[in-house]
Amino acid sequence: MEDGKLTVRAVERALDILLCFTDESDLSLTEIAVRVSLHKSTVHRLLASLEGRGFVLRDFATDKYRLGFRIWELSANMVHTHDPAMILLPEMERLRDQLDETISLYVCDGLERVRVQAVESNQAIRRVAPIGARLPLYVGASSKILVAFAEPQLLESLLKAHNLPTALERTVFLQQLAEAKELGYATSVEERELGTAAVAVPIYNQAQQLVASLAVSGPSNRLTLAKMKEHAPVLIEAARRMGKMLR
Repeated sequence: MEDGKLTVRAVERALDILLCFTDESDLSLTEIAVRVSLHKSTVHRLLASLEGRGFVLRDFATDKYRLGFRIWELSANMVHTHDPAMILLPEMERLRDQLDETISLYVCDGLERVRVQAVESNQAIRRVAPIGARLPLYVGASSKILVAFAEPQLLESLLKAHNLPTALERTVFLQQLAEAKELGYATSVEERELGTAAVAVPIYNQAQQLVASLAVSGPSNRLTLAKMKEHAPVLIEAARRMGKMLR
């Protein structure tokens, strides 16, 4: 049993190392050790195993590590699945060109939302949306959509969660969810980041199951409430077309 625990712990640590590269392209041994809070000797052994399997590569010129080709082999297989991030990308690009703002696709994962796809605006000042970012479910337009249109159990779990801010007024949050369901879209202005705004709508697949949230985001001085209300019907129609592409 003890050996089994050690094995699982090693797997978890190796996965934590891979997750370090979600927001950085290359990292040194020291930088990785700091991020995962492990001794450098332990990280070095894990990196050696990952490197041997092709999941990370070491640049001997800089002595830094980056993701290996085996990661890309795994991700390439997603193209052959019903992955919304790949299937909906062309439609997201068309929507970006139509609205000239950043388009993001979010899915729910536990009590968080994950940005699984994004197409950034071509404007000089734009909303930068890194793919893979994990965000809380209690703030932001897409969070409201993913909670409002989900099964009631998700809202119950969210309200009971220990990480729910004490300053959050439950009645206001519930009112926002009710408005999102009534209107078919949700908005947010500087709720998570200063100077940004977003409007989001739900995407249902052919079986009428909630799959994701489709969002348009940008600088709040450009993406005003009036502009978001103007974008909402376009976004709803785009989500309807996208939903027909998903099983």
